[in-house]
Amino acid sequence: MDIRLRKFLRRPKFFGTSDIKPWHHILFWSVYFIFNTFRWTFIHDDFLLSLRTNLIGFPIHMFLAYLNAYYLMPKFIYTKKYLQYTVFILLALVVMLLFKYNLTYYLVSTDVMPEANEVVDSLTIGFAVQSMIGEVYVISFFTAIKLTVDWLRESSKLHDLEKRQLKTELRFLRSQVSPHFFFNTLNNIYSLTLEKSDQAPEVILKLSELMRYLLYATKKQRQDLTSEINCIRNYIDLERIRFDDSLKIDMNISGSLTNCKIPPMLLIPLIENCFKHGANKNIGEMKIIIDVKVDDGFMDFEVSNSIPLVNKEYVYPVKIGGIGLSNVKKRLELGYGKNDYDLKIFEEDNMFNVFLKLKVI
Repeated sequence: MDIRLRKFLRRPKFFGTSDIKPWHHILFWSVYFIFNTFRWTFIHDDFLLSLRTNLIGFPIHMFLAYLNAYYLMPKFIYTKKYLQYTVFILLALVVMLLFKYNLTYYLVSTDVMPEANEVVDSLTIGFAVQSMIGEVYVISFFTAIKLTVDWLRESSKLHDLEKRQLKTELRFLRSQVSPHFFFNTLNNIYSLTLEKSDQAPEVILKLSELMRYLLYATKKQRQDLTSEINCIRNYIDLERIRFDDSLKIDMNISGSLTNCKIPPMLLIPLIENCFKHGANKNIGEMKIIIDVKVDDGFMDFEVSNSIPLVNKEYVYPVKIGGIGLSNVKKRLELGYGKNDYDLKIFEEDNMFNVFLKLKVI
């Protein structure tokens, strides 16, 4: 049995805790009463006899059903007191049997079991067994419906809770990107100020655009792909200032970006790592290639950087562990189904490559 169902069954539930409304009860018993009255009418060929029998029997059905579902089961079954439950339910059935017999005998007919082949005008074993089986049937039917409705309600609550937890975690991951990205960008500006670069005004303007994007974009679950690409361009422009002509950046975009949306700040960490683990560690010519292709509702995003020459055995962190790439992987796992994305990290021809195929519509 599912662990959540076991926890659900162990927890006491009393009348009023269920989402079943009063009119649901009225509708259920009304339909059941009408059905049972006509069923016994066809059996006895006597509508008035069936009506009077059901008018007596249904209050008993209802009492036992509610007693079992809202008191005995929460008190004994959910707390694993099975022996006590058995004793009390049998006692309730015996008491109700006596009520049913006397009410039927004095208010309806002395023949308390007209479906029998002979007249039954006393409390026989046959009458007792048939009456108890009938009550057990009604109790079981009613309890099964209530448990099903309660289980569906609990499942819905668990689902809603999981969704809220998912949204909270995604918001945290998006907010985590902002300070991380901001920290790296400030480092870039700090380098420029040390050099007293004339490009400072342009850098500050681009930084302003980036910060504006960070402030507003990360509050959304999805952002226009065009805005994300513009953010990448600004970031590259800021990084390019730090390097001389030894850094070659090739960015290609194909396909229509219109109406394409992705989680904000999802691609930036992939670009950051090219500089962090590539350009910053490289002596000699450094190449970064960024390809963005949108086709048939999916975006193919591939970013490659040449492996640093300082140490040919330097291994790019394929096992994602840093803030940037681990954040990307976690956000993809939380925000997309297995068929909605594909993330690959591999080394080929002295280039380290990250490939992301993502559903954007």
